[in-house]
Amino acid sequence: MATPGLSGISLLPGSPRRLCPRAVVRGGQDPKHGQQCLQVPRPGARGLQGSLTRRSSQASGGGRSPNSSVINNYLEACEPLSSEPRLSRLHFHDNQRKVDYVLVYHYRKRGAHPGSPGHSLAIVSNGETGKDPDAGAPGDIEPGPLDALEEERKEQREEFEHNLLEAGLELEKDLESKSQGSVFVRIHAPWQVLAREAEFLKIKVPTKKKRYVIKSEGSIAKTFNEILQKLSAPLKPRVPEHSNDRMKNLSYPFSRERMYLYNIQDEDTFFDNATRSRIVHEILKRTTCSRANNMMGINSLIANNIYEAAYPLHDGEYDSPGGDVNDRKLLYQEWARYGVFYKFQPIDLIRKYFGEKIGLYFAWLGLYTSFLIPSSVIGVIVFLYGCATIEEDIPSKEMCDQQNAFTMCPLCDKSCDYWNLSSACGTAQASHLFDNPATVFFSIFMALWATMFLENWKRLQMRLGYFWDLTGIEEEEERAQERPRPEYEARVREKMLRESDKSLVQKLGTGGTEDADDEDKLTWKDRLPGYLMSFASILFMIALTFSIVFGVIVYRITTAAALSLNKATRSNVRVTVTATAVIINLVVILILDEIYGAVAKWLTKIEVPKTEQTFEERLVLKAFLLKFVNAYSPIFYVAFFKGRFVGRPGSYVYVFDGYRMEECAPGGCLMELCIQLSIIMLGKQLIQNNIFEIGVPKLKKLFRKLRGETEPGEADSACSKHPEQWDLDYSLEPYTGLTPEYMEMIIQFGFVTLFVASFPLAPVFALLNNVIEVRLDAKKFVTELRRPDAVRTKDIGIWFDILSGIGKFSVIINAFVIAVTSDFIPRLVYQYSYSHNGTLHGFVNHTLSFFNVSQLKEGTQPENSQFDQEVQFCRFKDYREPPWAPNPYEFSKQYWSILSARLAFVIIFQNLVMFLSVLVDWVIPDIPTDISDQIKREKSLFVDFFLKEEHETLRPTEEPARRSQGASRRSGGSPAASPVPSGRSQRGSSTSPGSQHTSV
Repeated sequence: MATPGLSGISLLPGSPRRLCPRAVVRGGQDPKHGQQCLQVPRPGARGLQGSLTRRSSQASGGGRSPNSSVINNYLEACEPLSSEPRLSRLHFHDNQRKVDYVLVYHYRKRGAHPGSPGHSLAIVSNGETGKDPDAGAPGDIEPGPLDALEEERKEQREEFEHNLLEAGLELEKDLESKSQGSVFVRIHAPWQVLAREAEFLKIKVPTKKKRYVIKSEGSIAKTFNEILQKLSAPLKPRVPEHSNDRMKNLSYPFSRERMYLYNIQDEDTFFDNATRSRIVHEILKRTTCSRANNMMGINSLIANNIYEAAYPLHDGEYDSPGGDVNDRKLLYQEWARYGVFYKFQPIDLIRKYFGEKIGLYFAWLGLYTSFLIPSSVIGVIVFLYGCATIEEDIPSKEMCDQQNAFTMCPLCDKSCDYWNLSSACGTAQASHLFDNPATVFFSIFMALWATMFLENWKRLQMRLGYFWDLTGIEEEEERAQERPRPEYEARVREKMLRESDKSLVQKLGTGGTEDADDEDKLTWKDRLPGYLMSFASILFMIALTFSIVFGVIVYRITTAAALSLNKATRSNVRVTVTATAVIINLVVILILDEIYGAVAKWLTKIEVPKTEQTFEERLVLKAFLLKFVNAYSPIFYVAFFKGRFVGRPGSYVYVFDGYRMEECAPGGCLMELCIQLSIIMLGKQLIQNNIFEIGVPKLKKLFRKLRGETEPGEADSACSKHPEQWDLDYSLEPYTGLTPEYMEMIIQFGFVTLFVASFPLAPVFALLNNVIEVRLDAKKFVTELRRPDAVRTKDIGIWFDILSGIGKFSVIINAFVIAVTSDFIPRLVYQYSYSHNGTLHGFVNHTLSFFNVSQLKEGTQPENSQFDQEVQFCRFKDYREPPWAPNPYEFSKQYWSILSARLAFVIIFQNLVMFLSVLVDWVIPDIPTDISDQIKREKSLFVDFFLKEEHETLRPTEEPARRSQGASRRSGGSPAASPVPSGRSQRGSSTSPGSQHTSV
């Protein structure tokens, strides 16, 4: 049975599967029962706790080329299992080695096309291909262009997988037994690789030191914390990581030279699954492939369709029956269901399963949602105050009093008649709900609320960073994350190939561009076309948004004029036009949001940022700018521009021939601003944030399922009955980042803070949305997305700067909303400057100017006026001189005094709120006092622990040395004759006789 030239092929113990075709066993021995021979010839195998390290090497009698197929195991699809059952779907088929990462590629054999019978090739142990008995004769089908491309990709994959084996990883994949289909390459990292990479990445791991208690400051704080813990006990999720947040492990960066510091009981479970997949991902990112133009990393290979996907596995199924509980199932039960919406989030378990970056997002979202509770309560109180005082509002009572016969000028030319101000009683009363003195207080409160939220987030971020051991992320680790993007490498490679100097072409074979000269990098001249294109495109998109807003304005004007011609629709013109215009704005915003997101991504790509972090920051800035303008342009128009450029009777401003600019309602534009803001905010949250997030992923999953059923050769029925975990995860939606999740919350944060003076109920609707949003995002991450790579990060990045900018911008916006849009300043000026008794009696008459109807332009007078009495003067809302004044219809003294009061209010409000915000920022420290004290305490604890472990490690080697020295002295020998010197331990640590450590 021995095969010449193929000795040293190690066996895979414990494998229940049968031998592959033409398999060769080690040393000419027949395979024992329950064993399968490996496909990698090598000199020898080295075992480590049941896990064998298998690498590519030369077979006896000959060498192996770098591009040969060097894989540990080739397993035929759906082979019948032996009597030994599969213990886990997360392991290799030997039931011993974990699957830490999965690569997926789609293969297509020569001449294969959909519907063809296929030519199956069996891969044998030496990496060559043997003809399958059922395959056709060689040379039956001539190779085509697609076959050549597939062969090239196959060689590139083989080289990449060979390099992974050289890096110490272990691979397993199925046999390509069909004409076409998907192949899953399972990757396992043995202990030596994990230890090496953990030391290189400076991953902090728990030491032997038991968890120590984090002390509370003072007895009062301790008592309050105990009471709070008891009250919140029913709200805590039932997960181990959430049991006690006052305990912390003493962690230290992993070091192979100080293994005695760590409590390594089982090498297979010492690193959790997220850390193992992160280590493998780091290896995948830096592994090169010379056949693929020296591409570096799996991302480059995926971008060039050499591989289709790469992802870590979920920890089993979340809805599996039985008592076995994994982290994914625990997250689903205690976090990703709507039935547990009242519970706190298990942030520590989220971080453990998904990594620090996603953990920080959900921690931020949870803090933001909890901070919306007090703002919602205050907003409801302000709204109820408006409802309670509506009967006491003097201006509203004057407008509703029919005895005050205020005859108003026509709202349009010809078809509109004179009308009484009392007919707008309902609008005036509704405006008081949101335009009352309490809204000023609420605006100041929300500005301080935004500052306190950001300050508390900085404190929570520091606290999480301390508990998650993020405070000591080294610069080397951050630089390791700054690898060039595949697109950047491709552009640099194209630039180098265009150069005439041969030395530049030779640098192509050195691998990577990190240590290249300036000639190997993209300069500003190379990026200038992309920058110009981005600048011009952003300007065009902003202009497009303004054009659409102007188009909606024209729609409102023309529709109002058309409805005014009909007596049946004339009474509901304002309501109809406002409602339809807001709905049009909402639809346009939803459509442009999707377009602008794709445009921002395309513009960022043509700029060719070097690193992923730079790419993400530029993408976020572009997408936020475009979506901010898109969402808030209609609101800004209603708040600050509508009704400001109308003109006056006899001298109106016309958009087109015969169409007057639209005016605000008699009660002011604040009510319309409230309607606009509420519909856009609620519509975006309901349609975009919830329906799109729920419906679109389900439709994509259904489409992939239908496409998989229609494509031949993907899987047999036997496999589909018992799919592996990598098959289940492959059918999930790929993870695309946190940018969409942050973006929708940032836009919502703008709705809550920017125009809160006009809509105090905005925090309430945001709170209701976020209660659902937290569980919706949780369910999406746990059940609908592939498991993301665990990414370490200290903070939320550029999103904090955007939040801070919105918070400061909201102070200015709310100041102008109160001063310009509402009637707060005109009422204040009238009450203290023009009122005879210090009240608001007569305020409505004070805000209305007179106009002589005889001075109306020819052709604009009302036709067939049905007004009860003959009209000589009509009233309009403005501060102008009466017709009998020396300067008729000029701005009056009251207008200038109110304008100066408005500007003064903006300046005072802005500076007061900014001062209070700075004061809050100064009073609340960024780092909690207990955390700063514990950081110092942890350093002292670690020094004591380190000395203790060093002493216990040296003691077994020092005792024989002292006994040997004593014996040599008694026998008259020399201490130098002892086999182990007293001043040197087995680990090479120098000690002196007088430096014996005591137990701490």
